[in-house]
Amino acid sequence: MSPELIAILAVGVALAGVQLAGRRGLGARIDRVETRIDRRFEQVDRRFEQLDRRFEQVDHRFEQVDRRFEQLEARLARVEHGQAKLEGLLEGLREAITGRRVSGDAA
Repeated sequence: MSPELIAILAVGVALAGVQLAGRRGLGARIDRVETRIDRRFEQVDRRFEQLDRRFEQVDHRFEQVDRRFEQLEARLARVEHGQAKLEGLLEGLREAITGRRVSGDAA
């Protein structure tokens, strides 16, 4: 074999070695990146699960607040009804005391 052919083969083998080592190193780096991405996705999934639980808690709290507002509205309606009834009774009492209608109607 001629020295030129040996040199060409040596360069070829060296390039093949560099390429194989680079691919192996690149493969290892890709594996590490995939592992980091997988861990990050797991963290994000856990965070979304936490957020889902918090949204459920907030929804439950809003339902409680809505029920309380409904109770307060019903109570306010009862109080308004009682107030109107009381005003009517007071008007009747006033008429009974004065002996005439407050509105000025002549009976």
